[in-house]
Amino acid sequence: MSALIDGFTDPFAAVQQWVFETLVQPLVFALGFGGWTEDAFDGTGWLLVGVVQILILVAVIGPLQRWRPVEPVRDRQAIRVDILYTLIHRLGLFRLALFFLAAPLFDALLGWARTRGWGTMNLDQLWPGVTDIPWVAFAVYLVVLDFVEYLIHRGQHRFAWWWSLHALHHSQRQMTMWSDDRNHLLDDLLHDAIIVLVAQLIGVAPGQFIAMVACMQLSQSLQHANLRLSFGRIGERLWVSPRFHRLHHAIGLGHESGGPRTLGGHNFGVLLPWWDMLFGTSNFEDRYEATGIRDQVEPDAAGRVRDYGRGFWAQQWLGLRRLLGRG
Repeated sequence: MSALIDGFTDPFAAVQQWVFETLVQPLVFALGFGGWTEDAFDGTGWLLVGVVQILILVAVIGPLQRWRPVEPVRDRQAIRVDILYTLIHRLGLFRLALFFLAAPLFDALLGWARTRGWGTMNLDQLWPGVTDIPWVAFAVYLVVLDFVEYLIHRGQHRFAWWWSLHALHHSQRQMTMWSDDRNHLLDDLLHDAIIVLVAQLIGVAPGQFIAMVACMQLSQSLQHANLRLSFGRIGERLWVSPRFHRLHHAIGLGHESGGPRTLGGHNFGVLLPWWDMLFGTSNFEDRYEATGIRDQVEPDAAGRVRDYGRGFWAQQWLGLRRLLGRG
């Protein structure tokens, strides 16, 4: 397994080095940012991972959607906006903005954790001879981060202020493989701050972190696909499928509990359904329901339905208004 991992990572590292030295480094120096070459090298890795992911989306998941769609394509404009979100996130543009705008925040969070004695735990050293095997260490870190993702996702559906941002993700009524990155930028900032902090504290190496994020993103792209696909009785309980996650997006079911307009829901798992099974939030019904949010389709007492916006900037602005209680 170690040889298999090296068989993937070594060629990738070689391509990253070539792209950096040939294209990125000369540009960095030409712009007068020579002091940031290390960050630029990391950014090159994120860019390449994003390109590979988009190629897989187009070449593999796209044909699957056309083979077994849940519903016909009705709203191509909404899908085009989702494609924009995907390009911004997968090609590193969001992380580039984070570097300039939020790097002090991440540094402050890590400094705060260190001063309280939360040093790096290095989970790969918990069981010498076992957890330090590359693929075992990768699996351990992946499971831990997936549990953190589950807790974050529960919070996004539990706290009204956080839901006001996360609701944008659920407002897509024409869900496709491009819908995973349809998020409010503030929601993404909060999510990434938590994940980066935890990854640092448990000792995830930079290369491992990039691979884990890529694994999670590709799996979530498949989960959001307009694809009638279940993994079967056993497989559904091992890995989150498109059917399992679509139920999470179902109107009046996936993000409500205890009655209409009450936050909660089912199927919060990002990669593994284990956490939903453990905490009683799983729903394995074999259903493919319409996606969206109840207040998009059912008028309130005043006869109004909520507008989540059609374009990127409108969606971001309306999310801020919801956060401030004005929308």
